[in-house]
Amino acid sequence: MQLHDSAIRYIDGEPDAVLAANTGLTAIPDALPRLRHLRRIDLDGNAITELPATVTTLPRLHTLLLYDNELTSLPAEFGPALRHFSVGRNHLTTLPDELWQATTLHTLNLADNQLTELPDALRALAALRMLDLGHNQLREIPAAIGDLPQLTDYLYLSDNNLRRVPAALGNLDRLDYLNLADNQLTELPATLGGMTALRELRLYNNALTELPHTLGQLHRLQELHARGNRLAALPESLAQAQQLRHLDLRDNPLQRLPEGIAALTELTHLDLRATALRELPDGLRSLPRLGKLDLRWTKLDRHPDWLTDLRHRGCVVLL
Repeated sequence: MQLHDSAIRYIDGEPDAVLAANTGLTAIPDALPRLRHLRRIDLDGNAITELPATVTTLPRLHTLLLYDNELTSLPAEFGPALRHFSVGRNHLTTLPDELWQATTLHTLNLADNQLTELPDALRALAALRMLDLGHNQLREIPAAIGDLPQLTDYLYLSDNNLRRVPAALGNLDRLDYLNLADNQLTELPATLGGMTALRELRLYNNALTELPHTLGQLHRLQELHARGNRLAALPESLAQAQQLRHLDLRDNPLQRLPEGIAALTELTHLDLRATALRELPDGLRSLPRLGKLDLRWTKLDRHPDWLTDLRHRGCVVLL
């Protein structure tokens, strides 16, 4: 298959990048492995079925993007400069052992495949900053996930078959974003409180009956999405997460809110739709930045008078 000249970007007369996303390719272009100076290859959104090692081992290649193709396997060799590798939305069921030896990787996207397990060898990817394992069929996550000291940007584990996550997850004390949504989780380890850099935590659509009391140690947390679980109450320590801005508790059998909720002075959005609450704590009235309070399909015994005061202050109150 031929590569159109317009897909090649040159720097100082040398081919530096191949940018051929969404161009209908069904195979790697014949000329591509011969472009030895390439640093970036973007072949997202094609129908490529095979990835040869002659591409993954290009000596200067630092970015290789093959999201949304038709790959069923990966080669067993990777080049010394590879930093960013994306093969999400393919048909991968297994991964070569050599992938875990690609220790130069900073980002790795394996989402939307049919992976069922991960090896302890993933701990070797010590430079990894982002790991996307969402939308697979993983049944468990190895404790070795906690041995990735540079994992700072994102960790996606959503939409798998997870019933638990390892306590070692709490070792990721530099991680900014964690997504565990759309699994079958019934509990979370108390070590979650060790993830002190977290700003966003997504837990929606699981089977959680409680959240760990250590949640209050997440002093940088700004968004907590816990919709669609089995939570009847929240830990009182949540009031210590005083940077919290967005709190989504919709579709839980929630019977009460923490007494100290008035301490969440940065809170702007509180979603209490379809909960089992019968009353609201008066502390909600004093939240200075609350811009939206959603109470639809929650059958309160009475609507406190201060809801009117919130509205006059500019807060959107939905009943």
